[in-house]
Order: sequence, then C-alpha cells, then structure tokens
Amino acid sequence: MERVDAVQRLRELVGTDLRPLADLYKVTVWSETGKKNKGWAGHTIERFLGLALNSSRSPNFGSWELKVIPLKHKSPTVLKVKETMAITMIDPVEVAAKNFEDSHLFNKLQKIVVVARVFESQNETCSMMHSVASFDLDRPEIYSQVKADYDLVRDTMREQGFTKLTGKMGVLVQPRTKGPGHGSTSRAFYARTSFVAHILGEGYSVPLPVVP
Repeated sequence: MERVDAVQRLRELVGTDLRPLADLYKVTVWSETGKKNKGWAGHTIERFLGLALNSSRSPNFGSWELKVIPLKHKSPTVLKVKETMAITMIDPVEVAAKNFEDSHLFNKLQKIVVVARVFESQNETCSMMHSVASFDLDRPEIYSQVKADYDLVRDTMREQGFTKLTGKMGVLVQPRTKGPGHGSTSRAFYARTSFVAHILGEGYSVPLPVVP
C-alpha cells in the first residue's frame, strides 16, 4: 500500500475508539495472565491496513514506516505527547560501521506515518484515534540534528564502547535501553517527545478537537 493511500484510509478512523477495533481484529490487549500487550494499538492499525504482524527492522510497509504514539491529557481540553517514540534497535556493529545515510535510523525516519491516539488509563478500556501525520526527513535543520545525534552515538561506541551510551545523549534522537526488566542491555534509538510533537506538526501540545 502506498503511503498516500494509507494516510487517506487512516483519516477515516480519526475519532474512532481503537479498543473495539482491536477486538474485531482479534488483537490481544490483555493476555490470560493479565499482561498487557503494549503494542496492541499499533497491531490494530496494521490489521486495519491489511498488514500482518512484522518484526523486521526494515520499514514495515516496504517504502514507509508506521508508528503509533500515545497522547495524554495536559488539561481537560489539551493533549500532549505522552512518551518518547521507539524508532529502531541499535546494532553496535551496524551503527559503528555505517554512516547516517546508510543506517536503519535514516531508513526508518525518511518516510513515516505517525498515528496519534489518546491514552485514557492503564486499563486501556478505550483509546480514541486522534490524528494522522506524514513526515519526511527533508527539513535541513532537522536532518542535520538527527544526523548529529546519530554521529554522537556512533563516535561514542567507537571510542568508548556500547555500554557508554546514555539516554542523556542526543537533542532529537536519544539512545536508550529497550527490553524487559531494568537490567536490559539492549538499546534503541528513540525520538524525544519534542521531536514527536514536531512530527505531528502541532508543536508541544496537541489541542483536542472541538465536539459540537
């Protein structure tokens, strides 16, 4: 599916509660043991677009990448980005060897669609789809900063080692631990909340739609 077609289809879902849609597509939200599937909303959107579950590091629709991010209430009438957005895992060998333009990070960010949903509570009994945004890594100042963040990670690994990466690094993209438990040694590139807000095109806060 081409990105422009996907965006058009996804806009039909704006204002729709994703939770019943998850049930319709038989996407597990809570396991029998009571463990939440943190990726349930993304899996639901992928099913809606006709994509099978995919763990590949390549863009999940071939030429473009889909991301689903939560928004939370800043006030009764205003929403803001709830958390950072995972982009791709950091392979120490791959990152150390490749320039930014040849990296998985660049491949993921150069053409993406970001779906924003409203996070209401940890129970996930409902979650309205709020908006859809297309993003290309085409603004020179954004491109340059993301490249600088990548180069900082690459140079740090080359000179000091993988374990020296820290979430304090990076202006727009940071390297952070990813995986089960606090002792995880795996790391991934994450877009900071300010970068996610920029991608959404709404600034740091996203106004709620006016309900007549």
